[in-house]
Parts: sequence; C-alpha cells; structure tokens
Amino acid sequence: MQPIHWQKSSFCGEGESCLHATATTTGVHLTESSDPTGSILTVTPTAFGALLTALKSYTRPAPIQVSIPHGDDADAPVRIQNTDTPGTAVTTDRQKWEAFVLGVVAGEFDHFAEGPNDATTRQVALQPHCSS
Repeated sequence: MQPIHWQKSSFCGEGESCLHATATTTGVHLTESSDPTGSILTVTPTAFGALLTALKSYTRPAPIQVSIPHGDDADAPVRIQNTDTPGTAVTTDRQKWEAFVLGVVAGEFDHFAEGPNDATTRQVALQPHCSS
C-alpha cells in the first residue's frame, strides 16, 4: 500500500493544523489535521470540482454542504459534509477554512478535481493526429 500524501493550503502557517486534501482511487478526501476523531470526508472528483468551482465563484456548493456560522469569530466551527452521505462530516474553524479557500482560489487543489483518467484522456486528445 502506498502512503497517502495530504496537502494543505500554502496559506496555512508552517506547523499549523489545517484542512488537508488528498486523492486515491476511491475519491478525494478531506480531513482536519487537529480533529481528534480523525474524520475523513470522501467525495468524488466531480463533487470536489463542484466545490472548487463554487468557492472560486463565491456561490454555494451543491454536492458538498458547508455550514458557516454568522459572525466574525475565527474559532467558530465550520462543518463540511457530502449531501449524499450526511453521516460523515469534517469540522474545522473559520480561520482554517478561510486559509483553505484562499488555496482553492489560488488553484492549489485543482489537480484533485480530475478523475483518474482525465489527464490521460487530455494528453491523448492533445497529441497530433497522423493523417494518411
């Protein structure tokens, strides 16, 4: 089994706990590194791509629900869950969520939105076609 390499936003401070993402053959996974329960939210690359698109356009993500309390409290809990599997949720705070969103806007997580064959398909489509 290959080790899983988690990625956090470059907007998270060095050594700080933060939201982390990774991709495996079973989907895209999100976790909060300081969560004592170790919850991991797993979504499809398509659902994760929809989340990225929504965050970049400042709209509400459809397949992934994000609950942010009103107010300016940096420690207020932010809850992220897949609407298709509401039993699993990742909880973080507003400050860590905002660092994740800044990373999303900067394109740091775009590669997780690709399905397992998307890069290969794109490479084949971009190759020059021989004409006989």
